[in-house]
Amino acid sequence: MSQMLALVIVIAILFIGDLVSTRTKAWIPSVFVSAVLFLIGYWTFFPQDIVPIAGVPPVVATMMIYLLITNMGTLLSIQQLKEQWKTILISLAGIVGIIAALFGIGTFLFGIETIIVAIPPLVGGIVSALIMSEGAANAGLTTLSVFAIVIYVMQGFAGYPLTSIALKKEGKVLLEKFRKGELATTGQASTASEEVEEELKMFRKMPKQYNTDYFKFFRLAFVGFLAYLVSTLLAPIVTVSPYVLCLLFGIIAKSIGFLERHVLQKANGFGLCVMVLMLFVFDGLKAATPSMIVDILYPLIGTIVLGVIGMYIFSFIIGKVLKVSKNMAFAISLTALYGFPADYIITNEVINSLTQDEKERKALTDHMLAPMLVGGFISVTIVSVILAGIFVGFL
Repeated sequence: MSQMLALVIVIAILFIGDLVSTRTKAWIPSVFVSAVLFLIGYWTFFPQDIVPIAGVPPVVATMMIYLLITNMGTLLSIQQLKEQWKTILISLAGIVGIIAALFGIGTFLFGIETIIVAIPPLVGGIVSALIMSEGAANAGLTTLSVFAIVIYVMQGFAGYPLTSIALKKEGKVLLEKFRKGELATTGQASTASEEVEEELKMFRKMPKQYNTDYFKFFRLAFVGFLAYLVSTLLAPIVTVSPYVLCLLFGIIAKSIGFLERHVLQKANGFGLCVMVLMLFVFDGLKAATPSMIVDILYPLIGTIVLGVIGMYIFSFIIGKVLKVSKNMAFAISLTALYGFPADYIITNEVINSLTQDEKERKALTDHMLAPMLVGGFISVTIVSVILAGIFVGFL
């Protein structure tokens, strides 16, 4: 198979996944559709190395991981996190609930290695799934390597409908309060989504025309290199994943003015990075045989069900303490199963389904959107990467 034919095929699969997801308003996740098509391809006519043939060998995917996680660090808004401190506690409580349920019950049902591999992808997204998949593969655990990807692909089927149900219940209560004059608009949603163009403190005297795409990529890669270097230097003393340090160093680089917010997007590289990572994730399915998929169905369903139960119990308890409704608390904790942009899409879909009145929609948006976005950011962007960096060392 030629490189360009392989490239056309794999990108077409990603596009079909997006198309189905858009047509079904995200009820059928794009990653599920793409994963099924890749599996069918591997079981029929795909060469086992179709992704490397298309131009995405492991070394390229590793480069993209460094760039993407460092870019994640630049998204941290300290002010927004201060305003949403209750949301942060609820999101963390939901994650603790997943860990407690899986280690407390899941270990006896599925084994410790399965639980170690399952938790980071269940709490996060593509990056944590990829870290655990690679870690399991390097440890010779082929089935668990595939399991890490499959759990990432499937968890949305639990997260999407449950979130929609919880948000609809919450929205109806808020609408009733608003119509009685008991709920005011807060303006939180506009500030949460507002992106302020900040001057780079360390390069304020540099003419803007010199801040080219290459200069943005250079600074991003340099911060990623520093994370790798520190991880290497610490290795004789303590093992710290360079990916965790990339996140930390990205936050620091943004705060001191070395990197701007959304630097990868501004360098016009975000879409390409995500595409490469998605292809590399699906490349992990080449080892999946039909019998292997059947074997992992039981732990797959079991870990997701246990995780959601643990999430609900802990979010309910912390919601009571913080005086946040059980529906909103559960919805916030569920963002761990999908993150952005699904949290944004689902919240808006629910709001639009509840009312067409502009003032009512604004009131619902003000009270529901910001917590959902921050919840997804905390769990998927930050905590899942940290957990993956820690857990992969136990394999």
